[in-house]
Amino acid sequence: MSDTPHPSAPPAGWHWDHSYSRLPAAFHTRVDPTPVREPRMILFNRPLAESLGLDPELQNHPALFAGNELPPGAQPLAQAYAGHQYEYFTMLGDGRAILLGEQLTPRGERFDIQLKGPGPTPFSRRGDGRAALGPMLREYIISEAMHALGIPTTRSLAVVATGEPVYRETPLPGAVLTRVAASHIRVGTFEYAAALNDRAALQALADYTLRRHYRDVAGSAAPYLALLGTVIERQAALIARWQLVGFVHGVMNTDNMALSGETIDYGPCAFMDAYDPATVFSSIDRHGRYAYGQQPEIALWNLARFAEALLPLLDAEEERAIAIAHAALGSFEPHFRHRWLAGMRAKLGLFTTETDDAALAESLLAWMQQSKADFTNTFRALSGESSQTLSPDPAYLDWHQRWQSRLSRQPQSRNEVVDHMQRHNPAVIPRNHQVEAALAAAVEKNDLRVLQRLLAVLARPYNDSPELAEYTQPSNEEGYRTYCGT
Repeated sequence: MSDTPHPSAPPAGWHWDHSYSRLPAAFHTRVDPTPVREPRMILFNRPLAESLGLDPELQNHPALFAGNELPPGAQPLAQAYAGHQYEYFTMLGDGRAILLGEQLTPRGERFDIQLKGPGPTPFSRRGDGRAALGPMLREYIISEAMHALGIPTTRSLAVVATGEPVYRETPLPGAVLTRVAASHIRVGTFEYAAALNDRAALQALADYTLRRHYRDVAGSAAPYLALLGTVIERQAALIARWQLVGFVHGVMNTDNMALSGETIDYGPCAFMDAYDPATVFSSIDRHGRYAYGQQPEIALWNLARFAEALLPLLDAEEERAIAIAHAALGSFEPHFRHRWLAGMRAKLGLFTTETDDAALAESLLAWMQQSKADFTNTFRALSGESSQTLSPDPAYLDWHQRWQSRLSRQPQSRNEVVDHMQRHNPAVIPRNHQVEAALAAAVEKNDLRVLQRLLAVLARPYNDSPELAEYTQPSNEEGYRTYCGT
C-alpha cells in the first residue's frame, strides 16, 4: 500500500490521493453523493482553502460542495465503523457522510475532504443521509472557534444550502458541510475491525494508522503497543485542552474519538458559562454521562475499548495482551493530569512549579462552583487589574492572597505574568446565546451578518476590547439544551 502523492495537481488545486481506499474492502464502500435541487454557497473558508492549496475561487462553485459535481480525481466512498453509543455497541458507518478523498497540500500534509449531508449511503439504516442547515452552521462556528483557540480539531471548508427540506420533528432547510480532518479513523473503526474477527484486517488498519499519523513509532520493536500509548497520550492532551476552556463535547461515543487526536463531531456541544462539573447540554444525555467533569473518565473508557480491539496485536496470549493493555491505560491519568496542571499554571500566570499548584487551582474552581462564577470571565479577570475586585467573599479573598503569595515566589514581573495569562485565557468563546442568535438569523431570516461578525470575533479569541463586551457576557437563561441534528 503506497501513500505516494500524485505527480501533478489537477486544476483548481485539487491534489488527491486515496490511501484509505486501499485498505481491505470491508472498511469502505463506493458511493456517490445524491444531487440536490439548488446548491447555494452559504459559507466558504477562504484561509483554509488557501492552506489546503485550493483556488479560493472555488467558492463560486457550490455544486462541488453539495455533491452535484465531483472535483477532478475524487473517488467518493463511505467508511465503515462501529461504536459504543452511551455504552451500547452498534455497527455504524457513514450514514450521512461521504469521503471524497485526501487532499495533499503544498506543505506535504494530508487531509480528508468529507461531505456531511450529501445523501444516503449503504450505512444510512433507512435514514435520509441529509443534514439541516442549522447544525451544519453550528459545526462551522464551533470547529473554527476551537481552531482559533489552538485546540486540535476538524475544520469546516464550506456550507452549502441544498434548496431542499429535511424532515426531523419539523421540516428544516437542508445543507451540506465540507469537513476537513487529519483523518476519520476512529476508536470505532478499530472496534469494527475487531468485530470482523479478522486479524489481517485489524493489522492492516493498525499499520495504516501508524503510517498516516505516527510514523515516528511505526518502526519500534512493539509498534502496536506504541500506537496505543501514543493515542492515549494524545487524547489526554486533547481532553485537558477541552477542560481548560470549558468545552463540553456532549456526545463522546467511541465513534466520535479520532485516532489523530482531533476534536471531531460538533453535534450537541457547547461551552460552559458558570463553572459546574455537572454541566450537561445535550438533550439526550439525561443521566450526565458526558458531563463536563466526566470527560476525562469517558475518554479513558473509550481508550479501553480501543485497547480491547488491539488485543490480538499486542500479544498472541490473551492474558498477557490484557496485562499489556491495562498497563498502557494506566498512563492516561498522569498524562492528563500533567497537561491539565500545565495549562492551569499558564492560566494563573505561574512560570515555575510548586507542589501545591494543583491545590491552588482546585480551590479556585471550588470557589467558582460555589459562587456560580463564569468560567471564562473569571480567569480573564484574573489576568487584569480587576482581579482583586472579583468578589469580596472571604473564601475568594483568602484564595487571592495565596495566589499573590505564590506569584511573588517567581522572578517574572507583573507585566510578564499578565501577558502570559492573557495568552492562555480567552476573552471570548462561542457563548451559547450568541451562537443561537447567529443561527436563528441565518436559518430563519437568511441573514448572515450576525454569524459573520461572530466568526470574526471568535477568530481572535484572546483579543479584548470594549466593543467586544457583548460577546463576553454569559446568558441569563438557565437550562440551555443542544440537539445533535441527526
